[in-house]
Amino acid sequence: MIIGEFRHTIDDKNRLSLPAKFRKEMGKKVVITPGLDSCLFIFTMKEWENISGRLSAGDSSMLQADNRGFNRYLFGGAVEVEVDAAGRMLLPEYIRERAKLKDNKVVFIGVGDRAELWDESIWDAYRKDIESKADKLAEKLGQLGVK
Repeated sequence: MIIGEFRHTIDDKNRLSLPAKFRKEMGKKVVITPGLDSCLFIFTMKEWENISGRLSAGDSSMLQADNRGFNRYLFGGAVEVEVDAAGRMLLPEYIRERAKLKDNKVVFIGVGDRAELWDESIWDAYRKDIESKADKLAEKLGQLGVK
């Protein structure tokens, strides 16, 4: 399971080190794709296969506009990235722009089946907002049967 929060820096060559706690779990190759809420999703190859299989499943996926649009967003922006022996990966410029990674300070967030990569200032504002709503969010989830 991929969990935790880790602050890192993108170097001058657009390389970024995966947190040491994520490296073994994620392997030598990952898929980076535009995520939601202004972050990037980072999937292991195995989890990417699971996600892409679920999104592509069924005859109606091509016929429904929402499915087509989301698949284009996720698959069209995705890139397979090698993780070198030092745990670094190269971030293509277009993927940095999609996540608004303006300066070189970023935050990795482990969220179970994937990691998320955030611009540090965007993450700090988002986290502050979510923390202020945590009680209400928990109550909503409880009403939906999540225990």
